[in-house]
Amino acid sequence: MLKIFVGTMYGGALDVAEQVKPLFEQAGYDVAIYDQPALEDLTGSPTDLAVFCVSTTGSGDYPGNFVAFARSLQERGADLSTLRYGLIALGDSSYVDSFCGAGRSLDELLAEYGAQRLGERLEIDAMETFMADDAAIPWVEEWIESQQLAVS
Repeated sequence: MLKIFVGTMYGGALDVAEQVKPLFEQAGYDVAIYDQPALEDLTGSPTDLAVFCVSTTGSGDYPGNFVAFARSLQERGADLSTLRYGLIALGDSSYVDSFCGAGRSLDELLAEYGAQRLGERLEIDAMETFMADDAAIPWVEEWIESQQLAVS
């Protein structure tokens, strides 16, 4: 089971999750998308591989639907030493100081609890990429291949 956790304000990150889901299915995974994620979605059942699609709002903040998830992880913690993950961060470089701030914060938080990021984080800039999935789809294809994640 591959779990995709979405933090979105206006649906862009959810759209990315829905666009990349078939790529993971083709690679042999059952895929679940969590667009109102809770920490239990990550820790309640074994999660070996996760993808986080998180947009940034405000001054580098998590979108409203993702705040409870991040706060639970910060306050309660979790042993994520078996978790391998990829991260797609969406941002707007016109907000220089907080560009992809939510994705970067989440990356640090996951690492703090022992999760292992596979490959580099993808940062999608709304100033350069009108449709985020135009950047996300080739990245996911490359990520599956370079990390040897295909199970079929």
